[in-house]
Amino acid sequence: MSAAAATGTPAVTRTPAAAGALAGTRALLRFALRRDRVRLPVWILALFLGTLSAAGKFTSLYADPQARDSLTDTMASPAGLAMTGPRHYLDDYTFGAMLGHQMLGFLAVLVGLMNVLVVTRHTRDEEETGRAELVRSAVVGRHAQLAAALWVAVVADLALALVLAAGLGATDLAPGGVTGPLLYGLAHAAVGLVFAGVAAVTTQITAHTRAASGTALAVIGLAYALRAAGDAGGHDGLSWLSPIGWAQRSYPYVDDRWWPLLLCVALAVLCAGTGFVLSTRRDVGAGLRAARPGRRTASGALLGPLGLALRLHRPLLAGFGAGLFLTGAMYGSVLGEADGMLKDIDQVQEALRRIGGTSPAESFASMIMVILAVVASVYVVTAALRPLAEEHAGRAEPLLATGLSRVRWAGGHLAVALGGGTALLLLGGLGIGITGAASTGDPGLVLSLTGAALAYAPALWVTAGIAAVLFGRLPRAARAAWTVPVYAFVTGYLGQLLGFPGWTNDLSPFGHVPRLPAAPMDGTPLAVLTLVAAALVLVGLDGFRRRDLETK
Repeated sequence: MSAAAATGTPAVTRTPAAAGALAGTRALLRFALRRDRVRLPVWILALFLGTLSAAGKFTSLYADPQARDSLTDTMASPAGLAMTGPRHYLDDYTFGAMLGHQMLGFLAVLVGLMNVLVVTRHTRDEEETGRAELVRSAVVGRHAQLAAALWVAVVADLALALVLAAGLGATDLAPGGVTGPLLYGLAHAAVGLVFAGVAAVTTQITAHTRAASGTALAVIGLAYALRAAGDAGGHDGLSWLSPIGWAQRSYPYVDDRWWPLLLCVALAVLCAGTGFVLSTRRDVGAGLRAARPGRRTASGALLGPLGLALRLHRPLLAGFGAGLFLTGAMYGSVLGEADGMLKDIDQVQEALRRIGGTSPAESFASMIMVILAVVASVYVVTAALRPLAEEHAGRAEPLLATGLSRVRWAGGHLAVALGGGTALLLLGGLGIGITGAASTGDPGLVLSLTGAALAYAPALWVTAGIAAVLFGRLPRAARAAWTVPVYAFVTGYLGQLLGFPGWTNDLSPFGHVPRLPAAPMDGTPLAVLTLVAAALVLVGLDGFRRRDLETK
């Protein structure tokens, strides 16, 4: 008889794997890659095709040395440098230098977004939904989930770097050279690793996925703003505070400097290490930032579905509002120089001629309105699908078990989506109007550009209605609502530049909005879009009222 049996104490078996903080990382990594087997390839393919498309446009539009010289003069302006990158690229503005100058900073933001979403999806989202607690009950170490999420980001970034290097190496941007394409690809990977590390920290701070993602995205925005301010004002010190600035100062196709990427790797390792340390100072499912104690009694607004929905959407709405106002202000600041910046780009000039307008500033502003509307539609889809997230998380069931009807509950979220999207258009229009009026000296642009932005409100309402129909009738296909803003951007903005047939834009609700202030106002399509939106919302709410609720 063993000693444990004699004393009645159960024997405890310890395995080396169970004792390690990283136990189970390999299995979680394989599982995470399997879950993202579609999502990550789509990201990588989109970034790759966007880069190749830009490279092809550079070689076709600026084959003439005079055209390149004219573009160099245009990009040397403070507005041009703020939207692109450091001035040093302009010293020898080859096709490769154009790619690094104009595309690296922009794509770095998208790569950062990809990494933030990857890390938060496989860490904080797992904790918020309760799946992490179940996983950790098995032979899984404390740091395994964060480590697996970071490894997924590493795999995605390296895959993107290799694809970019291989694709660009086959072009004539730098004939016979492999250093430029490889450095260009690795610069994206290095920036992505930095923001993966940033997400590893933000997921420890807050207990909510949206807040963790939003905080990390704010860091990306700050990095881009520091880079833009430093390059536009000639203050290199500001640009060196940004990892995006570090990547751009590797100067692919120009100087081919590798050492700035080591700064990105060092910061990524530091942030990731900080994330691991902070994770030991909190409980599973909790965040380091303690929840603020609320008032002893709830306000009257929280007693209704609309007030509750507004409270839930408030942080995201505030973040989108600040972002859209700053985006509009950035584009408005260059309206006064739009003619000089775009006069030698034939494809842009042709797109502006199709839009119309009495001045280049009006035509350019009409094109930018599509971007503002698409960004606002991203919030609208997110907000309109929030009831589905609440249903999946099990929070809808207790509420609907009371006297609250399904229609009132889901209608509150849709009302916030509709009203919030309209408010975002107002902020974006004010941003471009105020700075546009300052840059052109025309104070009337404040009202005209604000009104031009608000004209897209019915198209946003149709977008919310489509999301409502999918949520109410086909909840498993609800994520298909994201095709609306993506398609609107491809056909409404890129389609203008690439010369897509007109019917492709007509398939989008945004394609029926008058292109103010360049085009005259026409209220008929706006009224029709409003009626379509109302019908879609009613169909969606009726479908939700009739279908089964997902229960936990």
